[in-house]
Amino acid sequence: MNEPIRVLLADDQELLRGSLRLLVDSTPGLVAVGEAGTGARAVELARAERPDVVLMDVRMPGMDGIEATRRICGEPSGVKVLILTTFDLDEYVYAGLRAGASGFLLKNTPPADLLTAIRVIAAGEGLLAPSVTRRLIAQFTQLTQFAQLTQFAQSTQSARTAADRPRSGPSLDGLTAREREVLTLVARGLSNLEIAASLHVSTATVKTHIGHLLAKLGARDRAQLVIAAYEGGLVSTSRPPS
Repeated sequence: MNEPIRVLLADDQELLRGSLRLLVDSTPGLVAVGEAGTGARAVELARAERPDVVLMDVRMPGMDGIEATRRICGEPSGVKVLILTTFDLDEYVYAGLRAGASGFLLKNTPPADLLTAIRVIAAGEGLLAPSVTRRLIAQFTQLTQFAQLTQFAQSTQSARTAADRPRSGPSLDGLTAREREVLTLVARGLSNLEIAASLHVSTATVKTHIGHLLAKLGARDRAQLVIAAYEGGLVSTSRPPS
């Protein structure tokens, strides 16, 4: 019999934590191993309990969920973080994924979808709520435009053009043509099944390519592959997919 998936609940609202705990503990194969009302407490419990997944609220007193995620994911314990937030336009989504979170869901997500997300994250996959890929791209576009303006101003003062500056994004030079195709489709929000249909290959082949991409790009999961595709310049930020 498989060990249950261990879940840590981090949210500053006690009522919500209680509801989540009831949901988790009443689901076969899942067990809640602790509750945290602050980011600092979440970090402490993550170290002590070594859960498989932390359900992490973004806005908490003191240390927020982003910093807590960064600290938890920065340790070699392998604990994964699934960010939950109330706001569809939460400005912290991009920062949370950059901090190492494996996924992002809204708090109004149906319970069945949340339970599925926990299992997906625990299995080592990344997961983004519907429309989050689009929002992530939009946020990255804004950040990119701001960076370009900043670089332009700096180049005016220093007589250096933006083209002379080293790229800060991950290098995609080591990817094969097929891996670039797969990464592009991942960045556009396609599932493995959809990628397989698009490229006329099996889902097993797609999983193999994604495994290679994770290793070559040093990405933790699918969410970080999306970021790598945009930061690496593989997908244009001028035309986010619909």
